[in-house]
Amino acid sequence: MSVLKANRVAAIEQPQQYLTFSLNAEMFAVSTTCVREIIEYGPITAMPMMPRSIRGVINLRGAAVPVFDLGVHFGGAPTEVNRRSCIVMLELSVGGRHQIFGIVVDAVNEVLEISADAIEPAPRFGTHVRTDFILGMAKRENGFVILLNIDQVLNAEDIDYLASQN
Repeated sequence: MSVLKANRVAAIEQPQQYLTFSLNAEMFAVSTTCVREIIEYGPITAMPMMPRSIRGVINLRGAAVPVFDLGVHFGGAPTEVNRRSCIVMLELSVGGRHQIFGIVVDAVNEVLEISADAIEPAPRFGTHVRTDFILGMAKRENGFVILLNIDQVLNAEDIDYLASQN
């Protein structure tokens, strides 16, 4: 095996880090590579004529940043805010530009290192989340963690809508 191919295989087999969070009594995770910061839940300014899944915008160091409600985005009820609620700030590449988005979560739990052999394919049924939003399911002692393909989740119609408003 060539050195280049061996390096690629080793990189794939390395455990990846994921930030886990709870949302509507389910455990989700996103790759830490896109997590910019976690902030306390605070005032969100609702914007007229925005899709329901966009809760509004926050002022993040002088910049208006859209905040998504994944509960609504996944077709459910709005996320209920509690004392552990927070906003996970994500940096994604959209249309060749880096853009910051927030997602409201019930609580942030921990950062996990998950190896490739602990990840199972996304189920074809039995989840309220679209299968193209799911990278896989990570096995844990107390169940599964749904690994989100956050680029796919936050690259649908709502992002296109936001881009058209700029």
